[in-house]
Amino acid sequence: MEAQAFLRSFGRVRGKTLSPRKQRLMDELLPKLAVPKALPAGTPIALEVGFGGGEHLVAMAKARPEMLCIGAEPFENGVAKLLCAIEEQGIANIRIHMGDARTLIAALPDASVQHVYLLFPDPWPKTKHLKRRILNHDFLALIARIQPPGGILQLATDHADYAVWMLEHLQHSTHYVWQAQDKRDWEDPPTIWAETKYQRKTTAEGRVPMFFRCLRRD
Repeated sequence: MEAQAFLRSFGRVRGKTLSPRKQRLMDELLPKLAVPKALPAGTPIALEVGFGGGEHLVAMAKARPEMLCIGAEPFENGVAKLLCAIEEQGIANIRIHMGDARTLIAALPDASVQHVYLLFPDPWPKTKHLKRRILNHDFLALIARIQPPGGILQLATDHADYAVWMLEHLQHSTHYVWQAQDKRDWEDPPTIWAETKYQRKTTAEGRVPMFFRCLRRD
């Protein structure tokens, strides 16, 4: 896939040194799980942007075995953790892009992805860093191209300011509409959901997650 330059929206890409097992999976299994250049016809596609340790991606892949679940994540240790889960649980319907999700999105076919998940992205809370937030008008236009009318964009954040930011961008978007009838629609997680290590930590700290389900306009 041809590389495209985007303003970096994530922090470090590498943490502690990988164990021998994880390094083996990175060397041997990861290349086998590359996103195919031609997506399988007739197969529903889901994309998770920044899957962290992969907990939600694994839950979705197991709940929807007929779906091809694509995950994009730049953090090496998170990718390695997901590879361990794939090997241990024998999951066959996950494909991985290690790197900036926007580079992958730019290469995907029009109207090819029914579900897009952006869950707990880095809030970049300092004013001087707001431009690094991945959720912006350009990102909404980028993913709108790969989603058909009626496609679902699922957002989540536990950062109050970022929640306001998300809703303001959705309000002015010509591509998406927020589907909410009452407060349960932003308080309750999606039907298929796996609480992540990150979410457990932030919940213990008193931060409340918010969930925004959005519909791709016609």
